[in-house]
Amino acid sequence: KLLFYKCGEFEEKVEKLKDGLRVVLEEFYQLAGKLGKDEDGVFRVEYDDDMDGVEVVEATAMEIGIEELAAEDGTASFKDLIPYNGVLNLEGLHRPLLSVQVTKLKDGVAMGCAFNHAILDGTSTWHFMSSWAQICSGSNSVSVSPFSEAAIDKIKSKVNSTPPSDSSKPFSTFQSLAYHVWHHVTLARELKPQDYTVFTLFADCRKRVDPPMPESYFGNLIHAIFTVTAAGFLSANPPQFGASLVQKAIEAHNAKAIEERNKEWEAAPKIFEYKDAGVNCVAVGSSPRFKVYDVDFGWGKPEGVRSGSNNRFDGMVYLYQGKSGGRSIDVEIALEAGALEQLEKDKEFVLE
Repeated sequence: KLLFYKCGEFEEKVEKLKDGLRVVLEEFYQLAGKLGKDEDGVFRVEYDDDMDGVEVVEATAMEIGIEELAAEDGTASFKDLIPYNGVLNLEGLHRPLLSVQVTKLKDGVAMGCAFNHAILDGTSTWHFMSSWAQICSGSNSVSVSPFSEAAIDKIKSKVNSTPPSDSSKPFSTFQSLAYHVWHHVTLARELKPQDYTVFTLFADCRKRVDPPMPESYFGNLIHAIFTVTAAGFLSANPPQFGASLVQKAIEAHNAKAIEERNKEWEAAPKIFEYKDAGVNCVAVGSSPRFKVYDVDFGWGKPEGVRSGSNNRFDGMVYLYQGKSGGRSIDVEIALEAGALEQLEKDKEFVLE
C-alpha cells in the first residue's frame, strides 16, 4: 500500500514512525518474524528477538510531488515508492514480512508498505496501520480498530427498483456497487454475448466460520468467492440479475462452504495466482469499511491511498473509504488500455 501526506520535517517524521513501530510491534509481533516450516513441512511464522524484524528504508524523490501521486490516472512512480515491487508468491519466503519505505517528496512524504499477504488480509492490514498511527499520535495503547454519496444512492436505488424474485433481502450498497462495476467493465471490454465473465470477491471469513472469530483476529482469513455468467446475460438482463448473482455467491459462502474449501486445499495445496480469479474477471478487494483516511501519524490525514503494482491485474478493483468523506467510495480499477478508454467514455458508469 502507498499513503502520501503533505508535511515537512522529514527526519522528525521518520523517527516518530520508527518509535511508533517499535511499540506497535509488541502487539503485532508476527510481522517482525519470518516464514518457516515445521517438522511436517507446514509453513508457519517463526519469531525470536534475534531476527532482523521489520525493514525500514529511507529514500528521497524531490522531483515527485503530492499532486502527481494524487492524479486520477496514477503515475509510474508508484513502483519506486513501494519496496519489493514484483516480488510474488514463494519469492516472499526470503523477504521481511513487512517492509516500509519512507520517501521524502518535493512537498510531503510517501510511505510505501509491502506486507506478505500470507500473514495478513485487508482487515488485519488496516488494523495494524490504524494502531501504528494511534501510537504515533500519542495513544498509549492499541485499540481494535470516488463515487459520491449521491451516485451511490442512485446505483443502489436502481438495483433495488425491482425486488429480487426469490424474496431475498434487498441488495446492500456493496452488492449494488459490485454489480455496477462488473456490468460496466464487461461492456467496456466489448465481449461477445457468449463469452463468460467472472465476478470474484475476496471475502472476510471472520464472522462466517464456526465459531466466529473476533474482528481483531490478526492474520489472513479471506477466501475468493466466484460467480460466473455469459456477458450477454449480464448486459441484457435488468440490474437485479447480476446483483442477485453477487448476493447469492456471498450468502452461500457460510461455515460449511469454508470448511469444504479448506479440506479441498489441504488435499491439494495450491498457491493462488491472478489467473485463478477467472476468465474476463472483475475481482473486488479491500473494503470501504477500512478507515484508510484515518491513518494519521500525527501530521494529518493522507492526501491519497493507492494499491501497489503487485496487487494489480486486468480487472482488479479496490474499494476504499472516500477521501471526500461521508458515504463516498473511492474505486481503483486496473484494466487493459482499450477497455479503460471505453469505461472512461461511459457516462452511465460514474453518475453525478
